[in-house]
Amino acid sequence: MTDYSRVALRDVTLRDGLQLTGKVLDVDVRVALARTLLSAGVPELEIGSMARPDLVPPMAGTLEIVAQLTPAELERCWVWVATPRHVVKAAAAGVRNFQYCLSASDAHNKANIGRLTEDSVAAMPEAIAAAKEVGGRIQLCLATAFTCPFDGPVDPDRVRGIVADPRTDAADDVVLADTLGQAHPAQVRDLFASVQAGDRRLVFHGHDTWGMGVANSLAAADGGATVVDGALGGLGGCPFAPGASGNTASEDLLFATRPAYLTPNTLADLVRAGERLLADVDEESRSRTAQGARSKADAFAWVIAD
Repeated sequence: MTDYSRVALRDVTLRDGLQLTGKVLDVDVRVALARTLLSAGVPELEIGSMARPDLVPPMAGTLEIVAQLTPAELERCWVWVATPRHVVKAAAAGVRNFQYCLSASDAHNKANIGRLTEDSVAAMPEAIAAAKEVGGRIQLCLATAFTCPFDGPVDPDRVRGIVADPRTDAADDVVLADTLGQAHPAQVRDLFASVQAGDRRLVFHGHDTWGMGVANSLAAADGGATVVDGALGGLGGCPFAPGASGNTASEDLLFATRPAYLTPNTLADLVRAGERLLADVDEESRSRTAQGARSKADAFAWVIAD
């Protein structure tokens, strides 16, 4: 039986969470949120993206965030990249963990990155070399690993083929993303169990469009994932994936997996941090745990007293 407490959360609020919001948060606000999450014990964060700010305005200032974080903090932080040039530029700024993203479906890769999937795969060895040159880590992140907003269901063999491609096998991790939140638990478990990742960590990035975010994350763990992604309040979505809603809520994932660092006080701090952020960007919380923490069930230790 899977010990879910050993499944690590990577909080992606500062990248995938913010990228669909209409407001660009000040760098200082984002740095403070990163430190709140790290101080709470969240082991890894996604803190920004090298996407062009004119295409994804909320990601402007990512390298300014990097400049304010210490090397020790940056060891726990990831930045989204899509090209070798992105890696080189981010590495020069101090980034050491790179999430190299491409889509399993050509249509979404063209919408998101402007090229065919094969072109992104072909460029990955150069991106890996640039990351390794600075002693960094790099992930192969496959968006639309289950369904594509333009082409529909994605053949699992296509996903398995990209993961097994010799041009991607020097990546440190493999991230499989349910970009549209349309997958179901058995489907997620089976794909993770069938992927030949070798010594690479398996990571699940799930969205909660159909209410399956937590269930799919636990199913991914049953299939071998050791890291799952979430965002405070279930914030987020992909600007190039019509029909995608927010990420699985970090609060919900933590309440479900109960890592050793999670206490009622820690959860309360994260709920409050999420509430402040959502107020800043004029979004409503989709986290059921955050809602429960504000209930009147006072005899339950996880309910926030104030």
